[in-house]
Amino acid sequence: MKFTVKQIATLLGGEVTGNDTLEITGLAKIEEGQTGDISFLSNLKYEPHLYTTQVSAVIVDRSFEPKKPVSPALIFVENSYSAFTQLLEEYHKQLIFARVGVEQPCYIGDDSQVGEQVYRGAFSYIGRGCQIGKNVKIYPHAYVGNNVSIGDNTIVHPGVRILDNCIIGRYCVIHPNAVIGSEGFGFAPQPDGTYKTIPQLGNVILEDFVNIGSGTTVDCATLGSTIIRQGAKLDNLIQIGHNVEIGRNTVIAAQTGISGSTKLGDNCVIAGQVGFAGHLTIANGTKVGAQSGVGKSIEEEGTAINSSPAFGLKESMRSLAVFRRLPELDQRITKLEKKNEKES
Repeated sequence: MKFTVKQIATLLGGEVTGNDTLEITGLAKIEEGQTGDISFLSNLKYEPHLYTTQVSAVIVDRSFEPKKPVSPALIFVENSYSAFTQLLEEYHKQLIFARVGVEQPCYIGDDSQVGEQVYRGAFSYIGRGCQIGKNVKIYPHAYVGNNVSIGDNTIVHPGVRILDNCIIGRYCVIHPNAVIGSEGFGFAPQPDGTYKTIPQLGNVILEDFVNIGSGTTVDCATLGSTIIRQGAKLDNLIQIGHNVEIGRNTVIAAQTGISGSTKLGDNCVIAGQVGFAGHLTIANGTKVGAQSGVGKSIEEEGTAINSSPAFGLKESMRSLAVFRRLPELDQRITKLEKKNEKES
């Protein structure tokens, strides 16, 4: 794919100094790029590279003033870091959505409907009665079960498993080897000490603009739906239990586990390796520190908690400070005890 410097500047709402007819074919770091690449400069620590770089164009802040002559074209924007991120997104979109057509072998079941500009990779499987929207990309070895709905512009990466009756929204991204709709962990203890499987008859709903990381599992509901609300972002290797609800624009880092029927509010930020007990309600805007264990509901919006069991962030940090001083405090107490013994 080729774009001129002028076309990129128009996309970013920037202004060009230098040759705006140069063709750009790639993106690169300012210190590593070659002719035909475009880079950016936001951290002035890297400014010396601007005067020696081989790239054809560099995105810079409007406030930036070069101290020496530069050979690449400069694109002046409000925020060079944000602009380069926007360019990365556009470049990635062009790469992904350029794929169209059906590779062989692959399978599609009876009564399934597929929209325009869809890509179906080799060895992909689509079951019966599915609705696949426009511009959906289903990569090789992905599995889509029966009666699944996938909205427009969603990307299903290699090895993904979307099981029966699940509903996937528009502009979702499901990364390799994620599983959507596997059976929830439901077992009823019996008098003889064994466990009887409770059938999991519900589904999973991913609303629009949801990201699911590699190796993440979202269990189907026992009855009803496990729901991931619009704009939520889940990292790799996360476990979402049956009947869980994740609020809008909530982000969850890797290796977090959420037990069944827990409901997280909107705009929560969950760090890595957090564990949630079941049947909890977590208020909007809650922030949970890494490796915390959350065993009770959070009712106040915007609460920050930490530790295991998790409690208020400030209290947790104070407690940690005391904990680190325990050996010193123990020595002081021992000295005081000995002093008292002598005096008595």
